[in-house]
Amino acid sequence: MEISFHNNMFSLLILLLPSLSFSPSAWAACNAVDKEALLGFKRTITADPSRLLQSWISSTDCCTSWKGVACNSVGRVVNVTRSGLVSDDDDLLDTFMNGTLSPSLGNLSYLQLLDLSNLKNLNGPIPPEFGKLRRLTHLFLNSNQLTGSIPATFKHLSRLERLFLNNNHISGIIPFSVIGSLTALTELGLSENQLRGSIPATIGKLVLLTKLDLHANNLSGSLPTTIGKLKSLKYLDLSQNTIKGSIPKSIGGLSALVLLDLNQNQITGSIPSSISGLISLQFCRISENKLTGSLPPSIGHLPSIQRLILENNKLTGKLPATMGHLVTLTELFLSNNRITSKIPSSFSNLQNLQTLDLSRNHLSGELPTELAKLQNLQTLDLSFNPLGLVSIPKWFAKLKLFRLMLAKTGIRGSLPRWLSSTSISTLDLSDNALTGKLPPWIGNMTSLALLNLSNNGLHSSIPAEFKNLRRLMDLDLHSNKFSGNLDTIFSKGTDDPIGHYNSIDLSDNMFAGPINDSVLQSSAMDSITSLVLSYNLLKGSIPKSIRKLSELRILKVVSNGLSGKIPVELGDAMGLTTILLSRNNLMGSIPGKVINLNELKEFDVSHNQLRGEIPPHKAIIPVSSFIGNPGLCGAPLPPCERS
Repeated sequence: MEISFHNNMFSLLILLLPSLSFSPSAWAACNAVDKEALLGFKRTITADPSRLLQSWISSTDCCTSWKGVACNSVGRVVNVTRSGLVSDDDDLLDTFMNGTLSPSLGNLSYLQLLDLSNLKNLNGPIPPEFGKLRRLTHLFLNSNQLTGSIPATFKHLSRLERLFLNNNHISGIIPFSVIGSLTALTELGLSENQLRGSIPATIGKLVLLTKLDLHANNLSGSLPTTIGKLKSLKYLDLSQNTIKGSIPKSIGGLSALVLLDLNQNQITGSIPSSISGLISLQFCRISENKLTGSLPPSIGHLPSIQRLILENNKLTGKLPATMGHLVTLTELFLSNNRITSKIPSSFSNLQNLQTLDLSRNHLSGELPTELAKLQNLQTLDLSFNPLGLVSIPKWFAKLKLFRLMLAKTGIRGSLPRWLSSTSISTLDLSDNALTGKLPPWIGNMTSLALLNLSNNGLHSSIPAEFKNLRRLMDLDLHSNKFSGNLDTIFSKGTDDPIGHYNSIDLSDNMFAGPINDSVLQSSAMDSITSLVLSYNLLKGSIPKSIRKLSELRILKVVSNGLSGKIPVELGDAMGLTTILLSRNNLMGSIPGKVINLNELKEFDVSHNQLRGEIPPHKAIIPVSSFIGNPGLCGAPLPPCERS
């Protein structure tokens, strides 16, 4: 789940700042000190392919002739804008510069805006001389290759309103003295760097701050309680760090907060009941942490919440019935916690809910029939809960689901026929006790893109109607009792550009062979990346047409009674990382072209009837991958005997 706050939004801010553009002055020529400061920067640039600095010539006036430079009425430079994203006559030029930041820029004593963002290849440290720019209100250096630390001299930039250093290689700590001094800041972006240490408690002094983005650093320590003083804060992103400790109660004071992202940290403790103070909150993500305790009933008093993401924690207790008050909620993710008891019937009030993921918890008891009211629900995942469903409730047919996941929920018996009249694109009923045949009406489920019926007790051959699944791209039927040949599966129709397989897993069944050479050449198979057919009764040889599977990464055909040679054509599937052909009756030698595939990581041909010398190979392959072939010799097996 990506959010727009992460997508370098700040690099475009200067295009939206008309109040900061200045007309070239007609009253005074460019100040000599300022001109030399800019020429000093130009001299440190080693590559400028789009000629952003071409007009910066010493013989011309920097106020009237230099692109990206604006002056005030007395000829002092107040604005330098040379971003790698340049708006020009409705076109957006995306370019770069090589070079470093010259300390001479620190002599632009009247400068208010400096934008050298998105130049990609600016490197080296931020000169401490930038601390002399005491009139600076906007500093954009994001999306470069800058290194070193945040200069301590930044504490003198008391007028700074927007500071963006994100997406660089800046290291060291966030200086306490700097943060405590920038009291005019409204937006601070330091994300995607290598900053370490804790978040300064002095952050509480930045009472005008509306956006704080520190995501994707190496920050540790706990969240400072002073963060609750930022009453104007709307966006807070501290995700992808190693922040520890608990969420301070003071966070409830952030009544203007719209986005809260603490994803991928090491936060412990429970969610404070003060969370109800976040009355403007729309997006809340505190997933992939170590939260414990029950969800507080006060979580049901978030009047603006739309996306609530708390998955991958250690939350316990019941789902509070008060969550039924979250009528603005569109997505709820609570997967992989330790939540118990029933789903409250009050969830039926969540009329705007589109995604409900409660998978991998300890939920039990009957599902409330009132959930049939959730007519906007598109994704329902209750997988891996001890629900003891026995059968999929008939009222599910009233829902308009696109994705239904009920893996390991206690379902028994045959597939319910009402599924045939749905528009479900993802159906996962794996790890249950389904029995009976795969019904012909499966061909009516023409919206299916993913079908997972693995680990059940289904039997029979694949019905001819399966070919109607023209949008199916991922199929997992492993660990059932399916029989017959594979032709129907491999040669199904497509609905271009979709319906071409990504993955097929048919292992641990009773499918019989041989593998038809022509079906591997069907359009449905032309972009498959993973093909797993192990532990069936396929027999026959590996078809030479396997060379047509140019996107194939994983091939597993273990224990199938396959005979014949390993086709050298397998080496034409150049992206293969895994080839498992053990426990068959393969004969002949190992083709050097196959064992030397560039991407090969895992290779196993043990327990066959292969002979000859193992070709020299780059991949590290253990002895166990070759044993059980009495005729094989050469590294890593003992050397061949020379006559």
